[in-house]
Amino acid sequence: MSTTASDPLAALGSLSGVPDAVDSVRKSVDRVYGHRVMRRRSNEVTAEAALRGSRGSAALSGADWNLEEVRRRTDFSGEDEARVVGAALRLTAEAGQLLSIWRQSPLRVLARLHLVAAGGATPDDAVGRPRLAGEPVDEPLIEAPLPRAEEVAGRLEGLSRLIIAGGSAPALVTAAVVHGELLALRPFGSHNGLVARTAERIVLIGSGLDPKSICPAEVGHAEQGRAAYVAAFEGYTAGTPEGMAAWIAHCGRSVELGVRESTAVCEALQRGAA
Repeated sequence: MSTTASDPLAALGSLSGVPDAVDSVRKSVDRVYGHRVMRRRSNEVTAEAALRGSRGSAALSGADWNLEEVRRRTDFSGEDEARVVGAALRLTAEAGQLLSIWRQSPLRVLARLHLVAAGGATPDDAVGRPRLAGEPVDEPLIEAPLPRAEEVAGRLEGLSRLIIAGGSAPALVTAAVVHGELLALRPFGSHNGLVARTAERIVLIGSGLDPKSICPAEVGHAEQGRAAYVAAFEGYTAGTPEGMAAWIAHCGRSVELGVRESTAVCEALQRGAA
């Protein structure tokens, strides 16, 4: 990702198909926000979206649990899959607390997210900081070449400057780039996928596209499947206009599927109130 232009994200909005994806997502989000249930019971929709988003993110990191099992379970220690689900739940809960910090200090937020995700499962000196040269990365699913630690530091600084500067890029485009860049860098020794998807959530909420956090993109990423997620991500790492557009479109479709999930929740709540 180049950081030399004054607003490099803005150019991505003109890629073939991206404006259509942005428009489609905006209309989809507007429709669920206009649902009558949102006037009185938006907190319930937000809570359910958080649970389902956490389940979806955990599924992509190898813990594909049934929603009711996630809802029922209280102890997420022990086996590896339980710890992954617990990390996803903690990250989703933490995301809303970090919005005010994100635009001023995104690297501080990323460090906090890794600390929350690790939950004591990683040696203390490796938690909450970018990996050093020679340190291994435990990241299921993503097998792209791993950038050197020196490159990671430089690209994180570039990403941080872009976020702090803001710009005219649509929220979907910014969220997709943040998500893709963190997946590509895998800056931490563990939990990078979970952190990247949480950062995408933070951008979507903080941008005003989804201020109540009821459109869980993680649901859509999981529903489209791990193979589709990896294939779209490979487009991002290729860096071609077509590949970037495909990744942004994939992220847009994921938001729309999250909207569909929350619309179904709204309908269920409405039927229960009838």
